Amino acid sequence: MKLETAIKIATTDLNKNKIDSSILDTEILMSKVINRDRGFVILNPKEDIKENNYSYFRKLVHERAKGKPIAYLIGKKHFWKYEFDITEDVLIPRPDTEIIVEQVLNIFKNKNKINFLDIGVGSGCILLSILKEKKNYSGTGIDKSSKCVKLSKINANKLGVKNRVKIFKSDVDNFNLGKYDLIISNPPYIKKLDLKYLDRDVINFEPKLALDGGLEGISEIRKVINKSSELIKKKGKLILEIAFDQKNEVKKLLNYKGFYINNVVKDFAKNDRCIISTKI
Repeated sequence: MKLETAIKIATTDLNKNKIDSSILDTEILMSKVINRDRGFVILNPKEDIKENNYSYFRKLVHERAKGKPIAYLIGKKHFWKYEFDITEDVLIPRPDTEIIVEQVLNIFKNKNKINFLDIGVGSGCILLSILKEKKNYSGTGIDKSSKCVKLSKINANKLGVKNRVKIFKSDVDNFNLGKYDLIISNPPYIKKLDLKYLDRDVINFEPKLALDGGLEGISEIRKVINKSSELIKKKGKLILEIAFDQKNEVKKLLNYKGFYINNVVKDFAKNDRCIISTKI
């Protein structure tokens, strides 16, 4: 069978299952199966596909048709300027979260050295992207999932920053190591009752631990703010990702714990996405 035929059949299958990005997805899955980049797949439609590769391709297409995200099927996701290994144990990095990296690099552009903490490190995408950009920065990441810790260590090694980072398995409440110039966090912030309204790609496949923010959506955010008030240096920055409707509630929590609100940054859809604050 030719690549173009295999892709055409797969695209039809995905369309039937209401997968909007069907052509792109099938090309990405094919490039994984034959171990060539997507450009090769597009430019060589008459290339034959081996029978065992076609069986594997059909298996991946079947999984995608059920809604399983591409990042989990290929085990990778691009974030900021880098490629991260991804497993089903971690939240898939989103473009909106790159705003945190952007803000950190802007705020600390004149600082040659800082020591910072990422609470809920996940795949390591935020923490490691900053370390890649700033060669003299040192970072610490914590996560209550041992699988997240393992994966972020793999990504740290892959990106060549393992000598400047420490990653621990720890709940935020029990972490007491060090004082930091900056703390960043993308905590779970979706209300428990709203989880069922998420896209099937998200709710059926991504870890609930990384999504569920409790009944009001701010239980994990509250923990992060409380602990950050102890771990952060005076005049240190705390940057939090939040849901579009949590700004006022999170501002109150920050003020109560001695933080001054510097800015609320909007995402690409013009929704409030992260809050920048300073410990006073």
